Amino acid sequence: METATEKARRPGPVTGDSVLVDRHWLDAHLHDPRLRVVEVDVSPAAYDSWHIDGAVLWNIYADLKDADYHSVGAAAVERLLAGSGIAPDSTVVFYGYAPELGLWLMKLYGHADARILDCSRDTWQAEGHQWSTAPAKPAAGGFRLGGEDPHIRADRAAVRDAIGRPDTTLVDGRSAAEYLGECFWPSGGMEPGGRAGHVPSAVHQPIDGLYNADGSFRAAAELRRVLSPALVDGSDELITYCTIGGRAARAWFVLTYLLGRDRVRVYDGSWAEWGRTDGTPVERP
Repeated sequence: METATEKARRPGPVTGDSVLVDRHWLDAHLHDPRLRVVEVDVSPAAYDSWHIDGAVLWNIYADLKDADYHSVGAAAVERLLAGSGIAPDSTVVFYGYAPELGLWLMKLYGHADARILDCSRDTWQAEGHQWSTAPAKPAAGGFRLGGEDPHIRADRAAVRDAIGRPDTTLVDGRSAAEYLGECFWPSGGMEPGGRAGHVPSAVHQPIDGLYNADGSFRAAAELRRVLSPALVDGSDELITYCTIGGRAARAWFVLTYLLGRDRVRVYDGSWAEWGRTDGTPVERP
């Protein structure tokens, strides 16, 4: 049974519904035995230059996607969690390029205590919080995945079925250039054999303007002004997508946790899968 002292060492104070972690609290609790910190990025470059002390890296392309950009299976996720020192009772705090994708993955498999650091990497370092260049080597965890939560994930078949449906809105969170088919990747490049454009009937909602200057999320009232009222206040199901899932997970997180929207799912295959799959419909102006 957890003692009063152990309870006091659990995460808090936090904001909202306890999913956003205050940076000062995290700095004070970095070495708590049940705490695990994970940086989520698309390459090891930023992590190798410096990272929050004790944090491990989840490289989206190397750890969360296979060679064809499909999301890795449950066995690979279990190995990743074990190598990250994550156990069933761990509090996991994500930060970096796509922390929402890390949190979404934990929620997909039923882990209750997953959080997001409510500031940017730059703010963390600039304010003098603890950081390191040494790779973290946590003791192996013992996490065993449960079943997936079908309420927060959509696969390619679900997206195809949602095209044109009045009760479901497909939400494209990419840039205008990606949505219009002027490029395949956010960097502006095309993909050999891939098709640029968007899923037919998808609405364009760039995931921009969500943060304050320190990288913390803006207040709910401000977020409502950034996002389309139809997405925030509607009652239809939403399926978000982007290129590799990071921005789609960010939209899901903001809509679900910060604005209280229900029935939001992430198409984690996103355009890297859709645009490279023969036979999937693609629309361009």
